[in-house]
Amino acid sequence: MKQDLILLGRVLSFCASPFAPDGPEAAVEEHEAIALRAGKIVALGSRAALSKVLPEAEIVDHGQKLIVPGFVDAHVHYPQTAIIASWGKRLIDWLNTYTFPEEMRFGNPAYAAEIAARYLDLTTACGTTTVASYCTIHPESVDALFEAAQARGQRVVAGKTCMDRNAPEGLRDTPQSAYDDSAALIQRWHGRERLIYAITPRFSPTSTPEQLEALGALWTAHPTCLMQTHLSEQLDEIEWVRSLFPEARDYLDTYERYGLLREGALFGHAIHLEPRERARLLEARASLIHCPTSNTFIGSGLFDMNGLMREGHRIGLATDTGGGSSFSMLRTMAAAYEVAQLRGTPLHAAQLLWLATLGSATALGLQDKVGNLAVGREADLVVLDLASTPAIAQRATRAETLWEALFPTLMMGDDRAIAEVRINGQKAV
Repeated sequence: MKQDLILLGRVLSFCASPFAPDGPEAAVEEHEAIALRAGKIVALGSRAALSKVLPEAEIVDHGQKLIVPGFVDAHVHYPQTAIIASWGKRLIDWLNTYTFPEEMRFGNPAYAAEIAARYLDLTTACGTTTVASYCTIHPESVDALFEAAQARGQRVVAGKTCMDRNAPEGLRDTPQSAYDDSAALIQRWHGRERLIYAITPRFSPTSTPEQLEALGALWTAHPTCLMQTHLSEQLDEIEWVRSLFPEARDYLDTYERYGLLREGALFGHAIHLEPRERARLLEARASLIHCPTSNTFIGSGLFDMNGLMREGHRIGLATDTGGGSSFSMLRTMAAAYEVAQLRGTPLHAAQLLWLATLGSATALGLQDKVGNLAVGREADLVVLDLASTPAIAQRATRAETLWEALFPTLMMGDDRAIAEVRINGQKAV
């Protein structure tokens, strides 16, 4: 197989944020071709120009299909793969009824490996090339996901979930074991090939102040890691946090006072934020991760995309498997549009695509590696068929612009719209 590859199609590349004042469409450039070499993007432009740059390259013609960055899912729970779309619970009941019993199984390395492989297969088929995942308290669950990602050459962020209270026996660690197990996993995996470790307290209610303090010290000792947790998902959760941390100014303060608020912090959900929390998150350059299918499926609330973007927050998009009801970032973009509509601020197709790619990559601090089709970036990309079903095709044929043609796929598309996926330059679907 030739190492050099030129893909022909409608190649979309971001030159700015589509949330910037110039408007969403001004943020995107369209090219005729993209050239790949050794897992990297080396050129974009016309077929003729790229053929001169790489005269020996293999050429694959995708016609009028759209070539976009691989989707970046910024908040998932891969151990919840087998319980996705379970019926009828809100957050705390969801954890006790579905999540915790399933997570008990991940001390078994064979089961963890089975679910990790299944999860990455399912998400790759949906066009997702980068994920940031919570594991379970078991180090074996982290090893399983990183080993599966490494075998695929995939960029993955993950970490051992830490809980030392308000969880069943068998799913609790201690401040010291959380520190020691996480430190050993960081030593084993962080920065190895395309793998990144995220220090992972599940959320304040399941960690004592002593554990949060230990994890803050761990992050200080390993500052190139990320830190992921949950924040202000549901109102009854916030009341629970107030009862557990009566001295805290607000929910965010339960992390802030233990050194878990700075750039590189990823806060999932962040729906019901107080004014002080919004100001401090922005000042700290922390990232907020919007999980729209989860927020509607378990009745959490409506994320303030417009207001937070106007304030200048870093925002990523995520499925939140399995509280979220789909593995697909296409479905997640549709849900983000629906949530924004309910708040009276609909999102443009370019904004939705950016949130699922470069927006999420920026939230993870990976904007110089993935999330965009630009020279020097890692060659993770998706080829979208904009006529993948009769219903989508009949709508797309009436489109007068690229965005009108893309929008039906964002609203109604599924894995049938994914014509090809490349991870690190290699064909995965």
